[in-house]
Amino acid sequence: MVDTLKNINALTQEAIELLKRLIETPSFSREEAETAQLISDFFEQKNIRFHTKKNNLWAYNLHFDESKPTVLLNSHHDTVKPNKSWTLNPFEAIVQDGKLYGLGSNDAGGCLVSLLATFCYFYEHDDLSYNIAIATTAEEEISGKEGLEIVVPELPEIAFAIVGEPTEMQLAVAEKGLLVLDCTARGKSGHAAREEGENAIYKALKDISWITEYIFPRVSPTLGPIKMSVTIINAGTQHNVVPDVCTFTIDVRVTDQYTLEEVIEIIQSNIQSEVTARSIRLRPSSIPMNHPIVVEGLKLGRTAYGSPTTSDQALLDCPSLKMGPGHSGRSHSADEYIYLSEIEAGIRQYITMLEGVVCR
Repeated sequence: MVDTLKNINALTQEAIELLKRLIETPSFSREEAETAQLISDFFEQKNIRFHTKKNNLWAYNLHFDESKPTVLLNSHHDTVKPNKSWTLNPFEAIVQDGKLYGLGSNDAGGCLVSLLATFCYFYEHDDLSYNIAIATTAEEEISGKEGLEIVVPELPEIAFAIVGEPTEMQLAVAEKGLLVLDCTARGKSGHAAREEGENAIYKALKDISWITEYIFPRVSPTLGPIKMSVTIINAGTQHNVVPDVCTFTIDVRVTDQYTLEEVIEIIQSNIQSEVTARSIRLRPSSIPMNHPIVVEGLKLGRTAYGSPTTSDQALLDCPSLKMGPGHSGRSHSADEYIYLSEIEAGIRQYITMLEGVVCR
């Protein structure tokens, strides 16, 4: 037990030092080459063989066995751009009052380094019942197509995954998918002073009224109902011309009760406007409450819940659990930080939960 604690403590210190270097290395989405190099250096220093594609890196445990199922650990190393409200230097790793400040410290650097430490803990074990893979990926913050999405085809079949996002180490057992729908209402132009033309705005308003009032009948026990919000609307060129086109955008948060295709079909069959989906990549995801990794988390007194926000979990076609140190409310905020104690606790919980599954 003493050796185990020493090992975890050493891994925690290494994780914190790596996070400091990541913070001080800008890594906006699609510009992650330098943080990818830092992670590459980390693997090389640990004598861990790894693979790369674009700005993504992944590795497997030393005693990988094709006959065993594989668990995937995943988090991202890209960040959003700092907003104008920062009072600190977002690219300076500052430790103060037990907090580590810096851009990406909470979302999702703390999760990433904690999962790397966890992977290192299990790396040389030769008696695991699962293989363990880790993928440190790019472009998560923009739902880009050159992040986890291009890594998944390179991986073996994944039995289940842990996706590192700040959840205070609570268990996000389901996550809503995202549909962004661009809609076009068409009318006929005319002079506003006369009774002519067919106002596209009025047509759009009828459709928007339906969107506001419609309730999808199937409600998810973990994610609740599907939520639709009209977030953008554009029409008209000048005050005296009846507009012949009105465009609007719907943000749809989809639950595990419907496929994205089903939702699109329901919406299109109930409104007159043309509907075009920007993407059907970001699907809802979940993991059963009786899955062994969830059971291990519940044993520790953690709470299971459904997450309304999307992550790279949406790109995985396997049971997946979203969980990580840090608080979602700090993500993308000015003077972002994570408590050092959260990183240590996160590493310990990741290890404890996985031991209950992969060391059977």
